[in-house]
Amino acid sequence: MTSALTRIRGRIVELLPGRRDWAEVRRDPRRDLLAGLTVAVVALPLALGFGVSSGLGAEAGLATAVIAGALAAVFGGSNLQVSGPTGAMTVVLVPIVAAHGPSGVLTVGLMAGVMLVALALLRAGKYMQYVPAPVVEGFTLGIACVIGLQQVPNALGVPKPEGDRVLVVTWRALEAFAEDPNWTAVAFAVAVAGMMLIGARLRPTVPFSILAVIAATVVAQAAGLDAATPIGDLPYGLPAPSLSFLDLGSLGSLLAPAVAVAALAALESLLSASVADGMTVGQKYDPDRELFGQGLANIAAPLFGGVPATGAIARTAVNVRTGAGSRLAALTHAAVLAVIVFAAAPLVSKIPLAALAGVLLATAIRMVEVGSLRAMAKATRSDALILVLTAVATLALDLVYAVVLGLVVAGALALRAVAKQARLDQVPLDRGDHSAEEHALLAEHIVAYRIDGPLFFAGAHRFLLELAEVADVRVVILRMSRVTTIDATGALVLKDAVAKLNRRGIVVMTSGIRPGQRQVLDSVGALELLRLEGREYVTTPEAIQGARTYLECAGVMPPLPAQTSRPISEGTEETVG
Repeated sequence: MTSALTRIRGRIVELLPGRRDWAEVRRDPRRDLLAGLTVAVVALPLALGFGVSSGLGAEAGLATAVIAGALAAVFGGSNLQVSGPTGAMTVVLVPIVAAHGPSGVLTVGLMAGVMLVALALLRAGKYMQYVPAPVVEGFTLGIACVIGLQQVPNALGVPKPEGDRVLVVTWRALEAFAEDPNWTAVAFAVAVAGMMLIGARLRPTVPFSILAVIAATVVAQAAGLDAATPIGDLPYGLPAPSLSFLDLGSLGSLLAPAVAVAALAALESLLSASVADGMTVGQKYDPDRELFGQGLANIAAPLFGGVPATGAIARTAVNVRTGAGSRLAALTHAAVLAVIVFAAAPLVSKIPLAALAGVLLATAIRMVEVGSLRAMAKATRSDALILVLTAVATLALDLVYAVVLGLVVAGALALRAVAKQARLDQVPLDRGDHSAEEHALLAEHIVAYRIDGPLFFAGAHRFLLELAEVADVRVVILRMSRVTTIDATGALVLKDAVAKLNRRGIVVMTSGIRPGQRQVLDSVGALELLRLEGREYVTTPEAIQGARTYLECAGVMPPLPAQTSRPISEGTEETVG
């Protein structure tokens, strides 16, 4: 027990910030402060919008951006990552709010944070890199569609209809708008989204999102437009930390949503950190530290009423493009948002909901990388299928089911592709020292096959069918030096094929079995079957000589001067020929 606690304590120390992190902070603080200020301007409308979309309100989005953003900046594994509420997380949170209420979301965030810390302690960060690119592109496309559809009620200026399926909610919102149109809200949403999209093309460095929101707020207040519903009153500052939302009796029912939130937070955060590294030179994030930082951020955010957070790809990209070089930039972004919370809450509360809907609509459109989607669709049919399937599942089901479904399909298609690489080819016998006449006689009674590639469960049964069709020979030689891998299924299929050939009076000899594959063959009894009468050989020429000797003993061939063959006996170490 003591040793286990010591190992955990040591592991936690490894995950904490070190001298190198703070040395990088002191390298160019002026540039980091400017980058952090720029990111805060971009993040403000997104934090408000995602807070509203999640169902917990704008104040929850701001609390998340401040608390989670600061903790992830200090304890995370990336110098450039910016964390906070994101659209992908909002997609997962909406049904949780509908089923369990705001307190359920806070509890789920706390549980997910604990899970992320556990994953970091278990060094699980490195395994997230195995998610295939079509799955990532597919769920990004699906998320963009869901975020856009979630904004339809606010963009149309109608109360959000009941329902936990985004397609149903969108349809009901359209019906409500048709009965009582609110063209003012539509105008605000379209104007803000258009200003962001057009402005980003003309002047990419200008934060048009905040400018568009300010302009919409000024117009709504100056013209007294009641149809432009504002966010509403926001509290001054952050609430005191509290665990009053926690209901221990509900932990069991919230376990599955918490696993979904933790999985999404891990996946999106590591993906975002990886993207940040790819945009710079000399940066390399630590996946386990990133999980640890995100875990602490998600443990703390619910205490202040915040929603679960992840690394935010869009804000991280802005951070990199504006010259950030250390975690001071992300910390500055959180500090600036905290100042806004404490000093400008009355002004923020007057922002029209339709303007925030326009911000998120533009964000959803900008999430879709048409070039990447086109390239992925053209790569292979399998990649295109995985992308479309993941995107549709994200829209019709939910994000976690979509990712799991995408991974399962990708794995099945990958296994199918690997299995297709395996071949069983008949090869000519090596003439060696045999005369032409003797070689013809050998070829009449011996057939040699070479197995190339993996011999495993996904394709092993094809070999049984092909070998079972062998006829009119006395000896089959299996050349196995090119078998890349073999599992228990492959070994059993090989044993079954050998047994069937033996029952037909056909002797099977092998050559070139690799040392790493002997244990698998031995465990199912295939090696013992192949060793009968010394029928396993080091090289193919020796197997041919062994077959020649067997045919002599059977009276099929005339005897020749004795030649040496080396059948492999139990425990012999061989080299592959």
